[in-house]
Amino acid sequence: MAKIGSVMTNVGRKALLLGSGELGKEVTIELQRLGVEVVACDKYPNAPAMQVAHKSYVFNMLDGNELRRIVELEKPDHIIPEIEAIATPTLLELEKEGYHVTPTARAAWLTMNREGIRRLAAEELGVTTSPYRFASDFEEFKKAVEEVGIPCVVKPIMSSSGHGQSVIKSADDISRSWHIAQEGGRAGAGRVIVEGFVKFDYEITLLTVRNSAGTVFCEPIGHIQIDGDYRYSWQPQPMTVAALEKAKEIARKVTDALGGYGIFGVELFIKGNEVIFSEVSPRPHDTGMVTMISQDMSEFALHARALLGLPVPAIRFYGPSASRAIVVEGETNRIEFDNLEEVLAEPGVRIRIFGKPEINGHRRMGVILATDESVEAARDKAERAYEKLKVNVLPRK
Repeated sequence: MAKIGSVMTNVGRKALLLGSGELGKEVTIELQRLGVEVVACDKYPNAPAMQVAHKSYVFNMLDGNELRRIVELEKPDHIIPEIEAIATPTLLELEKEGYHVTPTARAAWLTMNREGIRRLAAEELGVTTSPYRFASDFEEFKKAVEEVGIPCVVKPIMSSSGHGQSVIKSADDISRSWHIAQEGGRAGAGRVIVEGFVKFDYEITLLTVRNSAGTVFCEPIGHIQIDGDYRYSWQPQPMTVAALEKAKEIARKVTDALGGYGIFGVELFIKGNEVIFSEVSPRPHDTGMVTMISQDMSEFALHARALLGLPVPAIRFYGPSASRAIVVEGETNRIEFDNLEEVLAEPGVRIRIFGKPEINGHRRMGVILATDESVEAARDKAERAYEKLKVNVLPRK
């Protein structure tokens, strides 16, 4: 029988959040709505989730010794990875010692880098993927490009939000792509994946919720990425019945292999009725922020509910919805979001400002959400609101 005691007492539940970005912030809020104490961790202070958590720590989560120290100090009931760059061997050890990792330590370990999950899907489960090769040095990399063929996509085996990703369109791009990948990896320079270019009609994120009542799926989410980083998403993405059923079959197969309870963002390429597996994240997905307006339970509420062992019998979808990421460029710790009265003038528009403390280059700082009678109308509405937004990048102080 699932139960939650009084917060911050010896009968309460405590969650340790590893990674405190905008997705972690929403998970924190949803856990607190269920009476759970949340301890937020990240490598920099005042991260979004830290601003709403009960307690926080700043440290490098790739440092296994420090990670263990914090876990043993806090003794959480749930350890929740929100990013890939974590000392996953330590998570595996902690799980063996009795700590509960969401969804499982093995899932965090396999999906921390693209090699683990790609080999699981393609080589163990027999799921269709794009052609791929891995490379650890420049000579291996050149050979991998030759074997996969040009054009191809290059990514560090561990990165997020498009960091380190590039496309090789000709032999002249090979050296440049290698350097981009080496500079953009979450754990620094290292191994890369070279993927064959997939000709697809569209790509989706299928949010898959493994919970105590079984597995349920959100409506498919369509999205557009620029340089591997999400910019737009919408729900539902129109699909044939055959393609959707195949997508669910693949998502179920992959997530069942990973195990545990929680939400998984399964990324898939669709061409006609053919479905090709791309990646999976064992946590809420950035493209899934659209669910904050499209469903009765957002992806964050679903994740919190599932990881606590509570059932998700059904998900109520409200109607066509869209999101538009707010990406800001500059070098500052002072940002103003201006003209908000015009941004929110139309019915069915919302804005979420993440509260990230600074920008060094370009960074996703918020999202605009919209709902309407059709996906096209919702996307247009979100774009109109975005065009009205003024972001003032003030001098650093």
